[in-house]
Amino acid sequence: MKLSDGTIYLRAVEPEDADILFRHENAPERPETTVTTAPVSRLQIMNYIKNYSAELRGGGSLRLMICLENQGETIGSVDIYDYNQRDRRAYVAIFVEKRWRNSGYGTRALELLCSYAAETLGLHQLAAEVAVENEGSVRTFGKAGFKTCGRLRSWLRAGRKYYDVLIFQRLFFN
Repeated sequence: MKLSDGTIYLRAVEPEDADILFRHENAPERPETTVTTAPVSRLQIMNYIKNYSAELRGGGSLRLMICLENQGETIGSVDIYDYNQRDRRAYVAIFVEKRWRNSGYGTRALELLCSYAAETLGLHQLAAEVAVENEGSVRTFGKAGFKTCGRLRSWLRAGRKYYDVLIFQRLFFN
């Protein structure tokens, strides 16, 4: 299955995605955006890809790669995680390669993912935690129809610094 809006598409994770996932998991430019506490190796990424199950209900998460329709180039990934089957909700996270940021592709990817989450997966809502300092992600989630519904003070730590987090939420069925 390929989810497309004519400009980008979302697809399943493939072994050739190891390098982009490696960069994603070890992104050094924004320490407040990562939850890892140690570098992730290429071997760990390859094992993740090898053992990955895209079944949201079984594994509690779903990762899709963001690709440019006209070039087929992979420019990032979007994740649904912490899936709660009873309440039909989950969290979402997105990573877009640095050179493709501020191009609208992240917003398009979130919109595609939200349509898929609502229509195919039957989710009621998605939420996201975004560091206040991550202005690009704050804009992206807002443009994709997510509403700010809270702020957690000193929620993320990177080194000796703490960062506030905005909670975003998008409801699909009222």
